[in-house]
Amino acid sequence: MKITTKACCKINIGLNIVSKRADGYHNLETVFYPVPLYDRIDITDADADIIDLAGHPLEGDPNDNLVLKAVRMLRENGLKVPGVHISLLKNIPSGAGLGGGSSDAAAVVKVLNSHLSLGLTDQQMERMIVRLGADCPFFIRCRPVYAQGVGDEFSPIRINLAGWYLVLVKPDDYVSTREAYSLIKATPSKYSLTEEVMKPVDQWRETITNDFEKSVFPQHPGIEEIRNQLYRMGASYACMSGSGSTVFGLFRNGADLSELGRKHFVFQTRL
Repeated sequence: MKITTKACCKINIGLNIVSKRADGYHNLETVFYPVPLYDRIDITDADADIIDLAGHPLEGDPNDNLVLKAVRMLRENGLKVPGVHISLLKNIPSGAGLGGGSSDAAAVVKVLNSHLSLGLTDQQMERMIVRLGADCPFFIRCRPVYAQGVGDEFSPIRINLAGWYLVLVKPDDYVSTREAYSLIKATPSKYSLTEEVMKPVDQWRETITNDFEKSVFPQHPGIEEIRNQLYRMGASYACMSGSGSTVFGLFRNGADLSELGRKHFVFQTRL
């Protein structure tokens, strides 16, 4: 077996923490939108599971990486999966609010399902992989969705940003999910995200916000400054993605990122 696949990432368009649950988690609402920045994953046969990492550094024990957990999960569900040697090239920075780790796991499940003829439907893969992360099921299909619950209840949404230039800026700041939630106060949304996101992008700034900015910006003012700088550069809309620390901007035309690129990881693409 020798197969290669790629894993995209996502941005959150709006993120409202609407209530705290009895189990200690929070209910939220957001829109996941896929972004064509990809990790590369090469898989070959091996006597035992092995992983090699390159590109952006990852925290923690490589043997606890989500891609290996995804392989083990398939076996735990009674599916025959041989030992694998996985080479993972991280082009998507970690701890960035872009879902790169979740996407890697979903990509491995999809490609092994296809290559080994495991017979799983998209729905079965989504139900199975949610145990690895609430946003993992999104990456099975990589289509825009409106997400609720803890971020694992999806509804299709007809949003199309084709033709817009997307800029991602990831500073060195690391924002843990625990840190982002620690100072957040759940508040019912004052607007309908599904309605607001269908308006012209130029109007999003008036209503569509990320509640995590309230807890993250005071602790990491440099992240807020990136958002402000994107607006000064002409972005029609700019916002932190997920719990951070990446900030994205949407531009009608391409942006000159030379100044930002000297300090931070930057990525620009036309959607």
